[in-house]
Amino acid sequence: MKLIVPMAGRGTRLRPHTHVTPKPLLPVVGRTMVERIVETFAEAIGDFDEAVFVLGPDFGDEVRDQLTEICSRFDIEASFGVQSTALGTAHAIAQAGDKLQGECVLVFADTLFTMDAAPDLDADAVVWVKTVEDPSRFGVAVKDDAGRITDFVEKPDTPISNEAIVGIYYVKEGERLGREIQYLMDNEVTGKGDEYQLTDALDRMLKDGATFKTASVNEWLDCGTIPAIKETTHIVLDHDGEARNEGTLENSQVIEPVFIGPGAVIKDSVVGPYAAIHGGATVTESAVRNTIVFGDARVEGAALDGSMVGHHADVRGFAGTLNIGDHATVGPEE
Repeated sequence: MKLIVPMAGRGTRLRPHTHVTPKPLLPVVGRTMVERIVETFAEAIGDFDEAVFVLGPDFGDEVRDQLTEICSRFDIEASFGVQSTALGTAHAIAQAGDKLQGECVLVFADTLFTMDAAPDLDADAVVWVKTVEDPSRFGVAVKDDAGRITDFVEKPDTPISNEAIVGIYYVKEGERLGREIQYLMDNEVTGKGDEYQLTDALDRMLKDGATFKTASVNEWLDCGTIPAIKETTHIVLDHDGEARNEGTLENSQVIEPVFIGPGAVIKDSVVGPYAAIHGGATVTESAVRNTIVFGDARVEGAALDGSMVGHHADVRGFAGTLNIGDHATVGPEE
């Protein structure tokens, strides 16, 4: 079985943190989004022999090496496609090329999920859903009394279904989906944003007689915006329970829940609650709460609340809320 992960988007809503780092490679409490996704499906299904990552044209060897290393932890081979131009979700899947064959799970690397049990994959296709209070904000799956999907509806005006589609799909025959995507592109059948949409290809399979079922996620955690990744960090920290400290504490206080990554140093400071201090970062003579400090950043003589500090960034003598990208500096020059 193949895991296909489109991740060519630039993550503009997460700038400045995605100017250098692709969004799925941003860490959430110590592990990147894409690592968490691979782990979730390796544990829930456990039958993957290959993961295909669809990258942007400017993603270099460092990104490929990182993804290959992540997959190696789960004994999964990594391979790559490239989406040179953003022409929609179906177009992104098509860039998997001849890898789109046999059983495939498609996961868009914008969100994180939790699942209790292995899904039932006894269908031509399975669409993962989450029950929501306001289905008008989402695409939804409509089912018959036997539990089979009969229709997909984008942001319904009437409460036709409360099962929102979360961006995970299983297809028994990747080739069949590939043919429907090719039909869309050959005939210029576009949807929202004049782009080729995966749901249109799936709808063609449905109308052609394919059996579709749903599977459920327990949680659906958005990581696509600055407020969303902060909220998701809060939720993950709560789930982790006791504080995770892989760094060094010197004359400092930790108010749980907190994550302190390997090689991080906290000195003469108070961190937490809801602080994620990633590997190699240093926090000195500071108070840091509700804040994400990415790897190898430095915070000194600061009081941060609700902030994000980029990789290798430097914050000195600042009090309040800020959001700065990689290698940025806030405070007086040394």
